[in-house]
Amino acid sequence: MGGLAERLTDEMTCETVFTIPLFGGIEIDEAVVVTWIIIAVLTLLSIFLTRNLRVENPSKRQLALETVIGGLRNFFQDILGEEGRQYVPYLISVALYIGVANLIGLVGFKPPTKDMNVTAALAIMSIVLVEAAGIRKKGGVGWLKSFAEPVAVVLPINILELFIRPISLCMRLFGNVLGAFIVMELIKVVIPVAVPVPFSFYFDIFDGLIQAYVFVFLTSLFIKEAVE
Repeated sequence: MGGLAERLTDEMTCETVFTIPLFGGIEIDEAVVVTWIIIAVLTLLSIFLTRNLRVENPSKRQLALETVIGGLRNFFQDILGEEGRQYVPYLISVALYIGVANLIGLVGFKPPTKDMNVTAALAIMSIVLVEAAGIRKKGGVGWLKSFAEPVAVVLPINILELFIRPISLCMRLFGNVLGAFIVMELIKVVIPVAVPVPFSFYFDIFDGLIQAYVFVFLTSLFIKEAVE
């Protein structure tokens, strides 16, 4: 169990990869570097997949791309409706990033989502977008009045919810990703050969994709509530 504790500590610790000699030294940890790698991979993949797009006689590559992106777009538009369709590109981008970040451990990198700073940043960005959507829809005064709806007595609760939502999004993503790692390590300790493989498919692949889905699904629900 001591080895498990050491591996858990190592997973929760983000080492500094290099330091930029500006303003006394800016430390760049591995979560940031892996995020840069994910951005580069997704960018290059986007360039490759969107080359030579055609209206007539589309290639299999184009059909596959249209199926995936069209499915994601329709999923979010069904939740948000016409009022929130302008937020769909953000939700798709976050879903792709979290999905790839949760799966990147399969190729030897430490998933950035095991760093609470990353999940907190994602949660804060999403909540800022949610509140900005509310202000854009209702106006500044209308947005402030919405905190006293449906009755003024719930004002403190609605204000508190403004801070609870990002904490909930952050801790749900971070806790589930880290929890999946702990369960897999315990399985490897108890049954070290062969049996952990199917569990790895669940905890490393299926669960990672589920957490991406849950994060963007909740964010889309918050946006829908804000724009209605």
